Amino acid sequence: MTQPLDINAVSAHYGTTKVLEDLSLSVQAGELVSLLGASGCGKTTTLRLIAGFLTPSSGSIRLGGRDLTQLPPHRRDIGLVFQNYALFPHLSVLDNVSFGLKQRGVPPAERRKRAMGMLERVGLAPLADRAPGALSGGQKQRVALARALVIEPPLLMFDEPLSNLDAKLRVDMRVEIRELQRANGTTSVYVTHDQEEAFSISDRVAIMNAGRLMQFDRPETLYRQPANTFVARFVGFENIVPFKVVARDAEVVTAETSGMRIRLSQTAYGPIPDTFLLASRPDGLQVTTDLSAKGLPATLGLRTYLGRAYQYQCETAAGHLVANGSLTAPLESGTQVRLVPAPEQSCILATEGGR
Repeated sequence: MTQPLDINAVSAHYGTTKVLEDLSLSVQAGELVSLLGASGCGKTTTLRLIAGFLTPSSGSIRLGGRDLTQLPPHRRDIGLVFQNYALFPHLSVLDNVSFGLKQRGVPPAERRKRAMGMLERVGLAPLADRAPGALSGGQKQRVALARALVIEPPLLMFDEPLSNLDAKLRVDMRVEIRELQRANGTTSVYVTHDQEEAFSISDRVAIMNAGRLMQFDRPETLYRQPANTFVARFVGFENIVPFKVVARDAEVVTAETSGMRIRLSQTAYGPIPDTFLLASRPDGLQVTTDLSAKGLPATLGLRTYLGRAYQYQCETAAGHLVANGSLTAPLESGTQVRLVPAPEQSCILATEGGR
């Protein structure tokens, strides 16, 4: 039966180095949550703590009604899918998948039936008698997934499971993983450094940095409404400029930075405090040669071709910014333009929200 996972105020050390600091996180029953961040952020340490490979220095970990904090790994009954597959090379595909059932004392006929049923679900039943060495990377990952799912664990965990696969196969496999997870309704924790992978596969995503939780929310919310400057930069808001409101006219505010003024609608952006950070993706700064436009004056520098747009390095009184412009009208270096913020690719951050 699928169960919720609760991590409460967990900290962890490697020697004298603190790698996880007061982490609290709740995963609902049947939910898939990704831990996302760069190397060293604490995501793999979190997975190892949940699995029982490490013991926290403080805090607790509960799965359903059970306190896992001091239990050894083999008593936690968790399904694990690893980056390197961790298949037994001397066992057939079928025996690899049924291994966990054998360890749990399931009779031979029943475990063969359940293992073959799971191989059918991952499309590998015709390869049941093959050795893992005769499989492709994608097939090995399917075997690893089938082995984790066949024991019907209350919690399934993935440790960078697709990083050894090529780009096309990674996309195909993440769809398969999501479909199988939803069909089984298994509570799942998925560790990855790949933002696109995490956003496409998850119900919610926990963005981590230096052992701390930066933001935990739905992918759509993280993408549109980052909580602080770290998350904003992580999800692609390359331009972050401080502003001060100098006038308010109903829903429209006039704000200033380095002698430059812009007008922003609170209907589009939400409430705007007296001091704030305007965060924009390159697509969120529209490049126009109409110098009467209500945007930031800029001088264009290097132009690069992205396929879908031209990207410009821009110099402004507030510093260096990056903006994407139309493919139909490329502009030359040195051109004077206005950069007009687009609400759908921009957001307002509180000045105290940066970390």
